Amino acid sequence: MTTLSAFLKKKRKETGMTQEDLSNKSGVGLRLIREIEQGKTSMRMDKVNQVLALFGMELMPSPKAKDHE
Repeated sequence: MTTLSAFLKKKRKETGMTQEDLSNKSGVGLRLIREIEQGKTSMRMDKVNQVLALFGMELMPSPKAKDHE
């Protein structure tokens, strides 16, 4: 399973965008892009979906990863 932060960073780099480019194209603040890529765990879903829409993606429920005990 890919984390949101890893996915976004990979897609951004594949398209040759800087964090600032992604911020401008998605219409969200640069701070949010940085927070997503750094793995922040609480943020507005609508804003995250706004960014993901550039790559034809959206947040969806998925099974929770099992913790290793």
